[in-house]
Amino acid sequence: MDRAFFIPHALEVAPRLLGSVLRLDSAEGTVAIRITEVEAYHGVGTPGPYDAGSHSKDRRTERNASMFGPPGHAYVYFSYGMHYAVNLVCSPEGTASGVLLRAGEVVEGAPLAFERRSVKRRATPVTLRLLARGPGNLASALGITRTEHDGLDLFAPPFTLIARDGEPPAVMSGPRVGVAGAAGGPEFPWRFWLPNESSVSAFRPGRGAVISPSSRPRDASTP
Repeated sequence: MDRAFFIPHALEVAPRLLGSVLRLDSAEGTVAIRITEVEAYHGVGTPGPYDAGSHSKDRRTERNASMFGPPGHAYVYFSYGMHYAVNLVCSPEGTASGVLLRAGEVVEGAPLAFERRSVKRRATPVTLRLLARGPGNLASALGITRTEHDGLDLFAPPFTLIARDGEPPAVMSGPRVGVAGAAGGPEFPWRFWLPNESSVSAFRPGRGAVISPSSRPRDASTP
């Protein structure tokens, strides 16, 4: 994988990321995650419908500045005052387009990932299936924080990106999880995941999202 991979719009990049591996080194050790679920977002300066679910929907701010940065960098934010989430920035610099990493399978450094997750889950044991299930859990397992990792180059230490092996996998798509209003409905089937993967999140509609039969998951591997 190289930087050219991230130059297209997030909608093109997102399904192609599935099955690839993101590795993060730290003083504590290394954790690597095979990506199984993602969501695409875009904002100001990007062609396409108005994405009310995106942090960059209206303007560039101090918080979302990294999403306008060069392709192949990290955009990290603090969500709901509880956890971090990491996006991989797409499209040419100056346009807002990124892929949220929603879930993955820990393929290296599981003991360290369990230790990090257990700090916040003292009462409930964390299973391997749940170790990186959900964007906050994935970022926690990797040890990602906004202070340390927002804006960093994904093609330089401490990150390593490894393209998936073999043929492109089957990919499913549907509405994004927990996104309110029309941006969380069938007009935005911008969530992509690998079928039959236990690490993939359960779908949860956002407030005011209109979910109809047309919102049901579909195979995104074929036209």
